[in-house]
Amino acid sequence: MKEILSQVGEKALDEALQSGAEAEVFLMQAKELEIEVVKGQVETLKQAEEIGLGIRVLKQGRTGFAFSSDLSPVAVKQAVEDAIKISFLAAPDEYQVLPPKAEYPVLNLYDQATVDMSIEEKIEIARSVEHSALSVDRRISIIERAGYADVEYCNLIMNSKGLYAYETGNYCGIYIFLVAEDENDAQNGFSSMSVRKAWDLSPARIGKEAARNAIRALHAKRVGSGHMPVVLDPYVATRFCGIIASMVNAEAVQKGKSLLAGKVGEQVASSCLSIVDQALLPDGIGSYRFDSEGVPAQNKTIIENGVLNTYLHNTYTAGKEGGKSTGNAQRGSFRGLPGVGSSNFSVVPGFMEQEYLLDGIEQGLYVTEVMGMHTANPISGDFSIGAAGLVIENGVLSYPFRGVTIAGNMAEFLMNIDALASDLRFYGGKGAPSLRLKELSIAGD
Repeated sequence: MKEILSQVGEKALDEALQSGAEAEVFLMQAKELEIEVVKGQVETLKQAEEIGLGIRVLKQGRTGFAFSSDLSPVAVKQAVEDAIKISFLAAPDEYQVLPPKAEYPVLNLYDQATVDMSIEEKIEIARSVEHSALSVDRRISIIERAGYADVEYCNLIMNSKGLYAYETGNYCGIYIFLVAEDENDAQNGFSSMSVRKAWDLSPARIGKEAARNAIRALHAKRVGSGHMPVVLDPYVATRFCGIIASMVNAEAVQKGKSLLAGKVGEQVASSCLSIVDQALLPDGIGSYRFDSEGVPAQNKTIIENGVLNTYLHNTYTAGKEGGKSTGNAQRGSFRGLPGVGSSNFSVVPGFMEQEYLLDGIEQGLYVTEVMGMHTANPISGDFSIGAAGLVIENGVLSYPFRGVTIAGNMAEFLMNIDALASDLRFYGGKGAPSLRLKELSIAGD
């Protein structure tokens, strides 16, 4: 596949250069598999494959872009011509430049053993997740779906400055959605896991975790309103981590759409909080050797002991600030231009066990689920979201609660973090440990 993509890339670059344009070619091939089982039987089995090319041209300071899923010489030539025609309609932009060729770090992102697994073995993994959940408790009444999925990909980036970056990789995951019922009460449970190597999956752990999540939520009660300490479990903390990632995205910052705009070098969070973006994390789901423009990957500390060090940049946003890309150009497919995104973006964990976060809390909340996270505003930082979990009484977990709203502002949220556990967990490319907030506003009964 590398040879085929290289030939197509060379053809596209030659066509662009003959027209007097600089150019970048992004080629991608991807294969996806998804399996879902219900009651041990395969409910869904989907396999898909796509291949395509995106061509970006720069001519007289103007940028044009086109793409094609047809890699024939005629189609490639047409895509280049279309990109050049589009560039005539664009306004000149001095910051639209292509990165130079580079050397890339060594990082193995491809697991042959996962590729060699049979479909039957992968179906059995999905069945194991379901079986594990059902074995926990008779109150697990419905398995909505349990599944296995994997992706295998290869990317090639070439440009007229001599850049050549080729990478292959794969990853896989399991998930389960279920319902527990008891005495006319029903609660949902969910768990998932994503890894680079299928042999690292833990179907028993994920099935049991989803079941226990549902069971512990049964017969939830309402709680009163007020301000109280709150502990977020890793899943919920990771959801907040996603908001922070959007606030340090240089595209958002430069458009005035981030609460953290203009805050580099300032204390923006509690001194116990550090956040990293690690593109070179071994076996990380978000790891890569180079970004979507071919800029070498790097690990970086975004917030260090509460101080904002940097934003996430691609070549364009870095150029606007007179700096260098942080290697965070990203695109969802060959059909789009590179934006800015994170790799393995996570809160640096603390050193204590999760249970110690509860110490000293006479009355508080341990939040395991949030609803409406998409309504959080990264510009103002305001959020008001539904929450569920367990009440903390005198330093221990007590009864489950539902139907409350937690509200605040991300600036205060970051400053109110006063303790971090050691239980770092990734959900895709975002990760966080359990963390404790001095207080949050709770709207209940």
